Amino acid sequence: MASIAIFILFWISGIFTQFLITRLANKRGLNPELLKLIGRTAKIGLIIFGLVTALGTIGINVSALVAGLGLTGFALGFALKDVVSNLIAGSMILLHRPFKVHDIIGVAGHEGKVINIDLRYTTIEADGKKVLIPNSTLFTKEISILN
Repeated sequence: MASIAIFILFWISGIFTQFLITRLANKRGLNPELLKLIGRTAKIGLIIFGLVTALGTIGINVSALVAGLGLTGFALGFALKDVVSNLIAGSMILLHRPFKVHDIIGVAGHEGKVINIDLRYTTIEADGKKVLIPNSTLFTKEISILN
């Protein structure tokens, strides 16, 4: 019974943490897409931690489970390194705002007006075409802000 209570407590904590992150960040005017990602990550992390804690409370040896989760995380991180790189770079761009929508920028041989910034790509309009630039490129290459 205690293990169920522990899991429910962590689950409620995850929901509350997600709500709190969203509410605090909305007051500061941060990007809502970034906040969803941070809130969901915190919620899922707390739920997984609560599940492992609850299983340990029952008496199940969770060391193999924790090792398996670690190896799974390593494998997923390696397999998704480009996606994760773009997400982290996108988060940094949305937090630090080196440029914003409607700025004219030049990067990696492309020059145009920024029409959208999301977690994976920044979209610029260049010569009447939309060009999607991976955020990891924007984070590692020199950016010229031309306006």
